[in-house]
Amino acid sequence: SFLWLVASSAWAKALTDVKASVAAPLPSCHPPAVTCSRDTTTPMGALNVSVVFGFLNLILWLGSSWFVFKETNFHS
Repeated sequence: SFLWLVASSAWAKALTDVKASVAAPLPSCHPPAVTCSRDTTTPMGALNVSVVFGFLNLILWLGSSWFVFKETNFHS
């Protein structure tokens, strides 16, 4: 469960960084001398869904871990 928390958090942070770098202005773009276009940016909806599924998987692992803890001798 802890590894899912770490991995999901790291992926969410990395995705946020990727979105910020894609949204940043181009360094060599100085209008009106140079025409710049970002029409080729792909949608990132599927990446947002992957972050949500990562955290849902974390909840699933936490629930499973809690069930195993309650059904074994560790819980008296």
